[in-house]
Amino acid sequence: MRKMLLILLTFLSRVALAQQPVYAISSYLVEGNKAPNTHYIGEAWLNTLLQAEEDFDLNITKATFRANSTLDWHKHATAQVLIIVEGEAYYQERGKEPVILRRGDVVKCKKDTEHWHTATKEQSVTYLAIYGGTQPTTWTEKVTQEYYDNVAQKLSSKKN
Repeated sequence: MRKMLLILLTFLSRVALAQQPVYAISSYLVEGNKAPNTHYIGEAWLNTLLQAEEDFDLNITKATFRANSTLDWHKHATAQVLIIVEGEAYYQERGKEPVILRRGDVVKCKKDTEHWHTATKEQSVTYLAIYGGTQPTTWTEKVTQEYYDNVAQKLSSKKN
C-alpha cells in the first residue's frame, strides 16, 4: 500500500509540474472570412490575426480586397499602420490627394485622421492593418462608386 501511495504521489506531482502551454495560434496564410458588405462595395475578406485585450493592446488584421472594390471613409482612435503585402491599393487621407500603394509599401495614418484605402481598379490588394485599442472603427462617409472611379481615372492618368 505504501509503495502504491508513493507511485501515486510521484505521478500526481509530475502531472502538476508538467508544462502544458496553451497557445492562441492563428495563420497569416488563411484568407479569412468574407466580410459583409457593410462599409464597402465589392468583395473583401478579413483575417483577425491578433485582437487587443487586457495585456496586449494591439490589433493586426489581414484584409484582402478584390479589384474594383471600395472602402468607406473612416478613422481610428489610435494610429494605424498599413503594410501592403500583395497587389495595389488606393490610399487617401481627408484633404490630401489619393496615392497608389504597392507591394512592400508601409503607410502610417495618425489617430483620428479620416481616410480610406482599398484595392485599385485593376488589381486586388492584401494588406496588414495594425492599430491599437479596443475602440471600434468610426465610419464617417460612404465612398461612392463614382468617387472611386474618379480616383482610379486620375491615378491611372498619372501612371502613364
